[in-house]
Amino acid sequence: MRHRSLATRPEESPAWCGTREALLSRLTCSSEGLTEAEARERLASHGPNTPEQHLRRPAWRALLERFANPLVLVLLVASGVSLLTHELTSSAIIIGIVLMSVTLDFLQERRADDAAERLRSSVALKATVMRDGAEREVPARELVPGDVVLLSAGSLVPADARLLEARDLFVNQSLLTGESYPVEKQPGEAPEGTEPSEARNAVFMGSSVVSGTGRAVVFATGTHTTVGDIARALAEPTPSTAFERATRHFGLMLMRLTVLLVLFVLLVAVYARRPLVESFLFAVALAVGLTPELLPMVLSVTLARGAMRMAARQVIVKRLSAVHDLGSMDVLCTDKTGTLTEARIRLERHEDALGRESEQVLRWAWLNSHFESGLRNPMDEAILAHEEVDARGWHKVDEVPFDFERRRVSVLLEHEGRRVLVVKGAPEDVLACCTRYALDEGPRELDAEVRARVRARFEALGAEGFRVLAVAWREEAPDMQVAHLGDEAELVLAGFAAFLDPPKESARPALEALIRAGVKVKVVTGDNERVALHVCRQLGLEVEGILTGAEVGTLDDPALRIRAERTMLFARVSPGQKSRVIRALRQRGHVVGYLGDGINDAPSLHAADVGISVDGAVDVAREAADLLLLRHDLAVLYDGILEGRRTFGNVMKYIRMGTSSNFGNMLSMAGASMLLPFLPLRPIQILLNNLLYDVSELAIPLDEVDAEQLERPTRWDLRFVRHFMAVFGALSSLFDAATFGVLLLLFHAHEPLFQTGWFMESLTTQVLVIFVIRTRRNPLRSRPSRWLVASSLGAVVVANVLPFTPPGAWFGFEPPPPALLGALAMLVTGYLLLAELLKRWFFRRYATG
Repeated sequence: MRHRSLATRPEESPAWCGTREALLSRLTCSSEGLTEAEARERLASHGPNTPEQHLRRPAWRALLERFANPLVLVLLVASGVSLLTHELTSSAIIIGIVLMSVTLDFLQERRADDAAERLRSSVALKATVMRDGAEREVPARELVPGDVVLLSAGSLVPADARLLEARDLFVNQSLLTGESYPVEKQPGEAPEGTEPSEARNAVFMGSSVVSGTGRAVVFATGTHTTVGDIARALAEPTPSTAFERATRHFGLMLMRLTVLLVLFVLLVAVYARRPLVESFLFAVALAVGLTPELLPMVLSVTLARGAMRMAARQVIVKRLSAVHDLGSMDVLCTDKTGTLTEARIRLERHEDALGRESEQVLRWAWLNSHFESGLRNPMDEAILAHEEVDARGWHKVDEVPFDFERRRVSVLLEHEGRRVLVVKGAPEDVLACCTRYALDEGPRELDAEVRARVRARFEALGAEGFRVLAVAWREEAPDMQVAHLGDEAELVLAGFAAFLDPPKESARPALEALIRAGVKVKVVTGDNERVALHVCRQLGLEVEGILTGAEVGTLDDPALRIRAERTMLFARVSPGQKSRVIRALRQRGHVVGYLGDGINDAPSLHAADVGISVDGAVDVAREAADLLLLRHDLAVLYDGILEGRRTFGNVMKYIRMGTSSNFGNMLSMAGASMLLPFLPLRPIQILLNNLLYDVSELAIPLDEVDAEQLERPTRWDLRFVRHFMAVFGALSSLFDAATFGVLLLLFHAHEPLFQTGWFMESLTTQVLVIFVIRTRRNPLRSRPSRWLVASSLGAVVVANVLPFTPPGAWFGFEPPPPALLGALAMLVTGYLLLAELLKRWFFRRYATG
C-alpha cells in the first residue's frame, strides 16, 4: 500500500524514504513547524484531517439501484402480468416478496457503509503541535502537512508523520500489522521500497505511543493517511459475492427464456390467425409460469433457517446470503494472531548458554522484570506470569533504565547482603558485554568458540520464530549503592528467554477438518515470515510457498493472481496488500473467506466473498464482517461451513425443481398451442398450476440434506442449471406429449377434458419428482422431511380432487372418467421411474450442483 501526502507527486517515493531535509523542502516547512497563517491556508487547501471524506449515496438512490437486478425485474414483470389477468392475490404476493428481499439487501448495505465511520474512534481528538514557534494544543482534524507534532506516552498518533527526534519511543502499530509487540521508532532514513509497517522512522495515524517521546513532521493527513486508505477501501462499493453473481446470471437466463417464449407464442398465434388478446394473455401466463416467483422467499427462508442453525453453533449471520457463500467457500485466508494463535505472548523456553533448560535463567529474568520501573512490555508480562519464582528476600537498590542505544535494562538487587546486577535485553547487545557464561558447576570463560556457539543458538531460536532476550548478571560489592552504564561489563551470561505467541490447541484439528472438507487455508499476516512459518509448522500446515509484502508490491495484478494461487503464506503484508491478495484469488474463480479482527483487517473483510470476524473484534472489523464468531475458534467456523453447505443443498433443490419442471411444462404448452385448435390450458389454469406447485415447495428449506453433499464446497453453477433444465425439461415434455396422445387418440378429449387431464398429470409429475431429484441416492434411502412430504402430497391431492368439486367448474375443469385416471397414473409412474434413471446418469456426468 503506497502512501503520499497531498503535497507529494505520485512519482515521488514515500515520505519515510530519502533525507529529512528533502522531505521538509517538499513540504515547504521547517523543523520548528508552521505559522498559524500557513496552517489555516493549508487546511483550506487540503481539507480536514479525518480518515473519510463522508460522501455517501442518498438512501433513495441506493434503494432504487436494488431494483436493477435481472431476477427482480423478471418478478416485477410477472407481477404486472398477474395484475393484467386480474390475479390480484398473485400480484400482491410477488410484490411483497420483492419488496422484502430488496429491503433486506438495502439495510445490509447501509450497515456496511457505517463501518467506515467507526474509524473516527481510532483517531486522536487533540494533538500538540508547534505553531509560531510555540507548543499549541489543536483539534486533530485541523492538522495539515508540514505541522510538527509532539508525541508522548499514552497519546494516539494524529496523522502520518516522519520522526525528527525520538527518545525511548515505542509505538503499538497493530493497526498496520495486527501484532501486539511494541515497535521501536527512531529518526533516520528508510531504504527505497520500505513498507509502512517496516518504516522505523515514521509513525502512522491511529497507532499509539507506548513509551518515550518524539517530535515528528506530518506528511499525510485525512484520506491520504494509512487509516484513510482503509476508510477508502470500506467506502468503495461492496464487491458482488458469489451468491449475488449467481442470482444475477440466473435472472438474466430466465429473462432471455421468458422473452423468447412469449415472442414464439405470439408469432404462432399471428400465423394461425387466433384472437390476439387471448393469445397474449396465454403467452404472458406462460411467462409467469416460467418465473420462479417464490425464489426470493425460498432463498430468504432457507438462508434464515441456516442462519438460525448457525446461531445455535455460535456463528452470528449479519448478511443472509453469506450463509450460501460460506458453504461455497473453497479458500480461507486468515490472520495469524488470535486466530491460529492465542494472541498473547508466552515464555516458551528459558535456556542456558548451551541450550539446556535452566531455572536460573527464569529466576534472573523474573527478578529483572519484577523490579524494573519502566513500562512493562508483553514479554515482561509473560515472564512475570511464572509465579512459581521465589523472590522473597530480594530488594531493589538501583536501576539503569532501558534506552534504544543499549537495548537493555539493568537492575541492582540485594539479597541477604549479596548485591547482584541483573541485565536483560537484546541478545547481541548483552552478549557483547559478557566475558563468561554460567554452568551448573560455575561460570566458565566465554572464548571465541563458545561465543560462536552461543550466537548460533540465539540465531537458531530466532529462525524458529521466537522472540529472544538474553539474561546476564554480575556480582557487585555489598556496599554498592548506584549502578552506572559502565557497570554493564564483564557480565556472566545466564542464557536466553524465548517467547512465542503459541498456537491454539483447538486450531490444528480444526484446520485438518477444513482441509478434509476441501477448504484451502492461506495465512495472511503482518508478522515476519519466520514467526509465521514456525506457527504453520506447529499446526501441521504444509507451506508450499511464501510471499512477503515487499514481493507483493513488485507484482502487477496478473502476476499476483498466478503467485497467489501457488502461495500458502503471505507475511509482512499491509492492509492494502491483503485486499489485493483476496481480489487476486477471487479473480482466479475461488470463493474466498477472510477471518480477522483488527482495524487493519477491515478492507480484507470488505473485499472477500464472506468476511468473518469475532465478537471481541474492534468495531470497524465487526461492522465490515458478514459473520461473527462468538468464539475465536476455527472449529466454530467449520460447523458454520457445514450449515452453509446444508443451506445451499436445499436452495439447489428448489432451483432444479423450478427450472426443470416449469420449463418442461411451459415448453409443452407452447408446442401444444401450435397443434391444438384450443389452448392446452387456460391462463387461470396455468396460474393455479403454478400456485399449487409453489405451495408444494414451501417446505424445501426444512428438508434434510445427504451427508455426502456436505463433504466438499459447492457453488451455484449456471452451466449445471442449464443442462439440468434442458435434460429434465425435455423428459417432462416427452411425457406431456405422451399425455396429449392418450387424451386425443384414446379418449378423444374435447377442450375441458383435455385441459383437466393434462392439468392433473403435469402437476402430479412435477410435484412428485422432488422426491427423485432432491437426493443423489436412491430415493428410498434418503428420507425427506415430514413437512416436505405433507406439502407435496397435499398439493397433489388438491390438484386431483379439484376437478370433482364445484369450484373445479369455475376453473374450467370437468370430472375425468376412471379409465383416464388409470392411464394418467401409469404415465406418472413411468415418468418417475425414467426420471430416477436419468438422474443417476446426469449426476455421474456432472460433478457439481
